[in-house]
Amino acid sequence: MKKLRNIAIIAHVDHGKTTLVDKMILQGNLLRDNEQSGGDLILDNNDIERERGITILSKNVSVIYKDYKINIIDTPGHADFGGEVERVLNMCDGVLLLVDAFEGTMPQTRFVLQKALSLGKKPIVVINKVDKPNCRPEVVNEQVFDLMFTLGADEEQLDYKTIYGSAKQGWMSHVATERTDSIAPLLDTIIDEIPEPAVVEGTPQMLVTSLEYSPYVGRIAVGKVTRGELRAGQNVTLAKRDGSLVKTKIKDLMVFEGLGKVKAEVAECGEICALVGIEGFEIGDTICDYTNPEPLPPIAIDEPTMSMLFTINNSPFFGKDGKYVTSRHIKERLDHELEKNLALRVVPGQNADSFIVYGRGVLHLSVLIETMRREGYELQVGQPKVITKTIDGVKCEPIEEMTVDCPDECAGTVIELATRRKGVLMNMESANERTRLEFSIPSRGIIGLRSNMLTATAGEAIMTHRLKEFAPWVGDMESRTNGSIIASETGTAYAYSIDKLQDRGRFFISPMEQVYCGQVVGEHTRSNDITVNVTKAKQLTNMRASGSDEKASIAPPVVFSLEEALEYIREDEYVEVTPKAMRLRKILLNEVDRKRASKE
Repeated sequence: MKKLRNIAIIAHVDHGKTTLVDKMILQGNLLRDNEQSGGDLILDNNDIERERGITILSKNVSVIYKDYKINIIDTPGHADFGGEVERVLNMCDGVLLLVDAFEGTMPQTRFVLQKALSLGKKPIVVINKVDKPNCRPEVVNEQVFDLMFTLGADEEQLDYKTIYGSAKQGWMSHVATERTDSIAPLLDTIIDEIPEPAVVEGTPQMLVTSLEYSPYVGRIAVGKVTRGELRAGQNVTLAKRDGSLVKTKIKDLMVFEGLGKVKAEVAECGEICALVGIEGFEIGDTICDYTNPEPLPPIAIDEPTMSMLFTINNSPFFGKDGKYVTSRHIKERLDHELEKNLALRVVPGQNADSFIVYGRGVLHLSVLIETMRREGYELQVGQPKVITKTIDGVKCEPIEEMTVDCPDECAGTVIELATRRKGVLMNMESANERTRLEFSIPSRGIIGLRSNMLTATAGEAIMTHRLKEFAPWVGDMESRTNGSIIASETGTAYAYSIDKLQDRGRFFISPMEQVYCGQVVGEHTRSNDITVNVTKAKQLTNMRASGSDEKASIAPPVVFSLEEALEYIREDEYVEVTPKAMRLRKILLNEVDRKRASKE
């Protein structure tokens, strides 16, 4: 048996977790020489992860170093995928806490560190990006120590090792100013500091902490063997969360090696393995002995905080782009997603064509919509709504802890924007001409706040948030104040008519684009909705020659990303998503129907 180490890498978003794991992979010589040249991250293997530069799914890899096998788990940094981090910590024996040498400790750092310390994990602090010009590694190290102290770390945890370096350039060192040529100091520290998994004799036990999905064999249970050993072909009992016991059998057993998995006959105590052939398991179930089952305490999964309506595309342009357009297709795709996406819930909507999907936040749900769109689905999505609970007879809503990092001169604007949406300023500190503001704000207030904040701070603000608790409802909140400009006819939008209508507001469409009746084509300068005809072309006669008038000069249209569009729409609007286009529309396309509905 090789000597084992199990570690998870935790940090705030964009502090360099995946980059560091990549360098560890290269250090362990896992890739062929011809694969090392690409600038892309090896682990972020799906398209969306690469485009956005974020990790969405936690991934397991292992590196062999000096005859030690180090199992590394890369975790997402975004709060919307925070459920992944908590579970993963159960599989490891120590954590690498990564902190940016300039930004220092951020809200998500605090959140994941709190989880790790409460589970008694030994941390190693890595101060990353020390090659940046304005970094402050010593100050950041002090911050981390203070944070650990406030989070109630014990003496052993406070006696942590600090490593400095740059993951991007591929070096680590014990001293911030001394540059080395590899990341070996970090790997040596992992071997010295992180305890090896405890070997416990007895009947087998394994807590299912993560799952993978394969189109060939179905769901694969991943976890760490906490007692005894598991073998391929062994009869086991699946102890479920509700206390029921199901007799089952392990068909295949795999362990992580390099970037992939290899079949193994036996997984010893402390090893992270993947089991094939176990039916009907959930996260938090225990795989235990066939004759004498002893379940482990289950782990809690974060509750969803937001819901959205998914429905079929019934606009006049349906079925032009997509391959899958019926409600059956959408239902099958959502059921398939439930198999591997834990924080998701799906319940049937009011009619047969609609589904209400619950998730952790706008980002979590928009990643799902984006994935579906790329696979060829057409669908419409309603406005995101927060989930309310009734606790002791009081209506409660989710409250989030939001941190905004912005230039000093914009701090006043940011505070004003947040307090308008019922945010309460909890803390404010300034350093290096930047101010960090901490708010307590309802989740409702965050929907649509990001785009306003970026506009107000000229794109400088960095905003992060995470769920804190459910608290009593704080009352009504102002939403978008401007009305919509709606197309009254179906046809081609012409520059002539858009030019004439520019004083009405800003447009979302370009000339020569196809529009339909009821589509939202722009934002009105006033608070009411207005219906306009953008399909009217210039009538050419001998009197009006094509080139004799003044030229049309049109402001460039506002282009939304998917999250911005979801945050922008009102209750009576949908976002229509197809593989090639994304449009905003009114739910009721006909103007007469809309007027009738507003009177009721």
